[in-house]
Formats: sequence, C-alpha cells, structure tokens
Amino acid sequence: MCGIAGLFNLDGAAVAPESLRGMIRMLSHRGPDDTGLHAENGVGLAHARLSVIDLAGGHQPMSNEDGSLWITFNGEIFNYLELREELLARGHKFVTRSDTEVILHLYEEKREDCVQYLNGQWAFAIWDNQRRRLFLSRDRLGVRPLFYTQANKTFIFGSEIKAIFANPGVTRALDVNALDEVFTYWCTIPPSTLFRNICELPPGHSMTVDADGLAVRPYWEHQFEKPSAFVDPSQEQAYADQLLDLLVDATQIRLRSDVPVGAYLSGGLDSTVTTALVKRFTNAKLRTFSISFDDAEFDESSFQKEAVRFLDTEHQDIRCTKNQIAEVFPNVIWHTEKPVLRTAPAPLYLLSRMVRQSGYKVVVTGEGADEMLGGYDIFKETKIRRFWESQPDSRMRPLLLRRLYPYLQNIQKQPDAYRKAFFHIHVDGHLEPFFSHIPRWQLTASLKTLFSDSVRAEIDGDTGHSKIRSRLPKSYASWDSFRQAQYLETQYLLPGYILSSQGDRMAMAHAVEGRFPFLDHRVVEFASKLPVSLKMKVLNEKYLLKRCTAGLIPPSIAKRHKQPYRAPEACSFLQPAAREYLEALLSPEQIRRDGIFDAPAVAMLQAKFRKGAAIGIKDNMGLVGVISTQLLVHQFINHFEGRMASDGD
Repeated sequence: MCGIAGLFNLDGAAVAPESLRGMIRMLSHRGPDDTGLHAENGVGLAHARLSVIDLAGGHQPMSNEDGSLWITFNGEIFNYLELREELLARGHKFVTRSDTEVILHLYEEKREDCVQYLNGQWAFAIWDNQRRRLFLSRDRLGVRPLFYTQANKTFIFGSEIKAIFANPGVTRALDVNALDEVFTYWCTIPPSTLFRNICELPPGHSMTVDADGLAVRPYWEHQFEKPSAFVDPSQEQAYADQLLDLLVDATQIRLRSDVPVGAYLSGGLDSTVTTALVKRFTNAKLRTFSISFDDAEFDESSFQKEAVRFLDTEHQDIRCTKNQIAEVFPNVIWHTEKPVLRTAPAPLYLLSRMVRQSGYKVVVTGEGADEMLGGYDIFKETKIRRFWESQPDSRMRPLLLRRLYPYLQNIQKQPDAYRKAFFHIHVDGHLEPFFSHIPRWQLTASLKTLFSDSVRAEIDGDTGHSKIRSRLPKSYASWDSFRQAQYLETQYLLPGYILSSQGDRMAMAHAVEGRFPFLDHRVVEFASKLPVSLKMKVLNEKYLLKRCTAGLIPPSIAKRHKQPYRAPEACSFLQPAAREYLEALLSPEQIRRDGIFDAPAVAMLQAKFRKGAAIGIKDNMGLVGVISTQLLVHQFINHFEGRMASDGD
C-alpha cells in the first residue's frame, strides 16, 4: 500500500521534478519505505512506497520493457500470481515479482479493460506514451482513494487531497454544498469533495486524460439479482458451503505478502470470522490487535478475550481514553480531509499506530460483512417499518422497535410514542426510493440549524436527494426495501466513511495496510444473489454467515447482538487535551471569521455540554461535526502552509 501522485501538462510543458517531490512529500506517511519519480513528455508520476510484496524489486514508478508504459500504483492485486502465470504463458517477460508489473503487462493486452481481471484494492495511474494518454482507475468498492483536479492546462492527481494542494496553482476553498452532504449522509457524494474543484474518482470507475479532455466511466456496478422468494431449508447448507468456500479463498489470497500479516479482532462476529479463517492458513502464531475503552458502554474487551482464548492468538490491545481521543483528533481530521460526525476514527488512528510500532504493516479486518450479508440495525429497522406499514393502526407491531439499537440507552429510555415518531412509516412518495434511510438522513440534516445564515443561503438544500437519485441503477426501483437499503449503505456510507475516514485514512496515517475478505468482489456478487431470508432470518442478522462459520468461532460471539463499533463522542472534548484548540477554534470571533456556523448556536451547544445537559445523538453529532469542520478549515484553508511544512518533516 502506498501513496501516488502526478501531473499531466496538457500543453506538453515539462514537469519540474521539484513539483513532484513536493506532492509526494505530503504522502510520506502512506509510503515511508521508498520514494520514486518519473517525468517525460509533459507527464510526471510520483510514488511513496510501503513495501509489502517483492521488497527488493517493486520500486515505482515502474515501466514495461520498452518504456512505453509507466505506472504509479497504490494497493494490492491479490490474484497477481494467477494473472502472472497466464501472462507468462502468452509470452510476457517479467523482471520483478511484484503485482505492479502484472498490471502493466495486463494493460498491454487489455488496455482499459484490464481492471475487469483484477481482484484487489487499488488506485493507479498508467502513462501510455504511445497514445499520450493517462489512464487512472479505482477499485470496485472504493477501498483505496484517488482525487484529481485541473488547474489551467495541468491535470493533477493524488491519493490524498493534501498532495494536490502542494501545488501553488491549486486554490483551496471549502465547498459548502459538499459540507451539506456530510451533514446529511455522513460523507460526500463523488465526485464531490469538501473542496471546490477537487474531485474524487468514484469506486468502480476509471478515467482517461488526453488531448480530448477527461472521460470518466464505470467498469463495475453493484447490482442485486432477483432470487426466488422461497428457499427450501434443505438448500440452506448448500448456500452456506458456497459462502464459506468463497470466504476461505478470499482470505487465503489476502495473506499473500512478503511481510507478516496480523488481524484486527474487535470481539464481534465479522473480525472473529476473518481471524478464524486466517488461522487456517498461518503456521506461525497469529498476532491480533484490538481497542478497549475505559467506558463500559463502548468496551468489548470481554468478547475480545474470549475470541483470543478460543482462537489462540498472540494478542495486543490499546486502552483508549477520552483524553487520547481529544489529543489526536486534529491529526485525525488532517488525515480524513473531511469533517466527521463521530469520534470513532480517533481510536482507530491510535490502533494503527500501535500496530506499526509492533512491527506490522498488514492486517486483515472484517469490514463489509454487515453491508453484504445483512448485519446492520438499519436493515432490521427497514423490515420492521415495512411490516408495521402494512397495518399502521397495529399496537403490537411498533413494539418491535424496542428490539433496535439496544446499545443506545437514550433511545431505549424514550416512550413508545417517541420511537413511533422517529421511525415513521409514512414517507412522502417522492422520497419513497430512500424509505430505509429517511429517518437517519433527516436526523443528521437537522444539524444544519448550526450553519450560519450565509451558508444556509448558499447550499442547494437538496431535500429530494436528487444527486443520489440521478445515480441509482435502472433496476433499483424493482428491488425490495432491504436490498435498496443495502445498496445505499454499500454505495455511499461504506466507501465514503467506513473505508475512508475509519479505514484507509486511519490505517495509512501510520503506514498500515488493511485487507478485507468480505469485500472480495466475488463474495459481494455472490451475496447480491442471496435471498433476503438468508441474510436476515426474521430479525436474526447475518444468518448465513453464522451458519457457515458454526464451529469456527465461539458460540457466544455468534449469538451476541450486533454492536457496531463506537467510541466516546463529544464528551471527549471536555478533556484537558482539547481545551487549547477548542478555545481557539470555537471562540465566537473565530466562528464568525470562518463564517460556516452560527456563533450563538455553537455557544449554546457548548454550554449544553458543559452543564451535562447534552446526551442525545443529535447533540453529540452536532458538536463533533462543528469541531471537525473548524479543524478542517484551520488546517487546510487558513494554515495549510504551516501544517504542510510540519507534516512533511
């Protein structure tokens, strides 16, 4: 896993190596093992390497035999050994053992269609000198990031936006409509980013840049097939066997590495399953890593210890405190490059630091199981609301809402009337395609009362969610609400927040590479064909996963209620480590100067926390959102040059 960056002067002007050095210097945290540059014919490619495969021979940027192709590549191609054998059989010559060279030779044969043959997680750019074309691509699920812009006649790209901002010709300005998206969906909707004129290449897309301009096109789309409505119980085991076979192979190929591979072990079903599968193919004693908390509401260490005993791993955990969350939060936002509404990325930042200090560069984790196999409470919520909708006057059906979110005590304490109002079933017909997510989106959007009058006047106010609507697949309307909910989670929250703010950015802040067996595209495509009843049998989440892994993991972990990873939230900023930067960033004077939020509203919210009167989800998200946005503006708009100098040392 690495950092990539580059420039393409469309007028053919030479690229100054110093410009490339400045860009890649901003990505040194992603690739501390090696740095490389290549410039020719108006194009420059740069690379910061995290050496994982072919430690001696994988230097980048890399060329093919005649130098007509050059690549800078961030990621891993897990089926590179099989592809290499096929290419050798067709007469290709290799000079390294790297997966990078496999991409180059595959491009020689398949051109832009080469991505169809890759099983992996990637963001890369290939300079095709003969066609004077730059080809860029991002993996199917959006595990690895890729951003770009065009400044005058120069196309600029990078793994992170800060590398693009290292170019003095690029303007740094906040895009308040993208901020509006974060304060609705928790993430931006590609190609939008938090910065004007900086674009994100969407997952499952490639693009070409040449004299004719920029062309972005999809090469893969997450689709659901319509399975039979009824599944014979005798067929369930066959489905379970197929899923297990796929997961075993997806895990096995993700152990391909020339450095040791560890695993995250949270104590939940997904990471316990991936750890159990890794154990099957690891002769050495497996190293596992986890986070624990002082606060019992968030702590899962008892389940972690149970999994460690059952799986016999060599385990290490980091005990995370509220003060530590506050201490590292500015660095967290420097790496997310977008506001967040929860503090959950901060402990993961601390976890990856511990992993790196323990001598590990690669970890296998369980992300993707909830989205693909029906694990989230939002899927239960959707089923219950649809069930209730068929008999809206029922007194019993709304009581099922008590089964939701048992880990959120504030919701559990509310009267039934509150839950009925919050999880409403009557959705405006225009918003019906988003039935599953309307309660969540409306709750988050209510935070926009914190915006200043000028920002509220400037944002589009897309209450019809037209930007998402315009991107829905043609078959979306034919899917049931459960699959529609899965699609929205997978298409937007997964790459935009889970794999980004909590994933790639926190791990790569300390040069740690995450690998995700549940996001193998073969697993995803298999799961998309499954009947809903095998994902969630009544309200039993991830039913098929539990069935296919019975005996591999502790029974108590298979039976425990889904508890999503969470961390102490706004209360963390009442700790000493936050005092100095909050006084500067949230002062009425600074709030007015930045112009994003309403100073009296922010002051009232802070007072509410100081008095201990802020306990709800909305207040917590509000304060975290304000703090993270102010940190973003401080670091990327107001003081980027100073932060750039310190980060590159």
